[in-house]
Amino acid sequence: MTWHTGRLCGFDLETTGTDVEQDRIVTACVVQVGGKQPTASSTWLADPGMEIPEGAARVHGITTEKARVEGQPAGEVVQQVVTALAQVVLSGIPVVAMNAAFDLTMLDREARRHRVQPLVDSVGDTLRVIDPRVLDKQVDRYRRGGRTLTDLCAHYQVTLDGAHAADDDAIAACRVAWRIATQYPFIATMQLGDLHAQQVGWAREQSEGLADYFRRTRGKEHQADGVRAEWPLIPFQRDGEA
Repeated sequence: MTWHTGRLCGFDLETTGTDVEQDRIVTACVVQVGGKQPTASSTWLADPGMEIPEGAARVHGITTEKARVEGQPAGEVVQQVVTALAQVVLSGIPVVAMNAAFDLTMLDREARRHRVQPLVDSVGDTLRVIDPRVLDKQVDRYRRGGRTLTDLCAHYQVTLDGAHAADDDAIAACRVAWRIATQYPFIATMQLGDLHAQQVGWAREQSEGLADYFRRTRGKEHQADGVRAEWPLIPFQRDGEA
């Protein structure tokens, strides 16, 4: 059996913004699909403890007021999400996350902020991640157009019922990963450990290419320094570390 025909775990966050070091989790989803078993989904709404900018609220539909009234305390949500993912990883199921380095780094920083044991400390080197964004860029390098989840769903003919809702995005990411593996057998037949390791290298090459593009493009040179090549998680650096 190839990995894409087995159980997959979609993971997605909606947040207050795009700064993994400063922004906070608003909603989260951990959903298990496939493997000839029923879909099992868990979702959370957190009170992030800060104002949700209007721009972010327009994207995911959660206002500061709604989060404060209906959300759980952020620390409780982070603990529950980390626990759910750890159980999945330790059972050998890969985590499917679109642009994984963002979501997993955000969760890592929130865990440290709320004194929750980070996922990487809980599962060690057993973590296996499937990132549709990295896979798509590798198998179809020169395709024009965007590479957002919405773009990939359109390209791979995957239904996206509600873009920027964490549960819909998590399921769609799993479907896109399945489509890529179906269309590209060399992806499907890799062992999960090998595929994870390959994605580390592919993500680095893709990031270096993007940074080089910024350096060569007038008006975008300043963006090159902000491109990070680490995948699937930007390592945490304590104050004073280089």
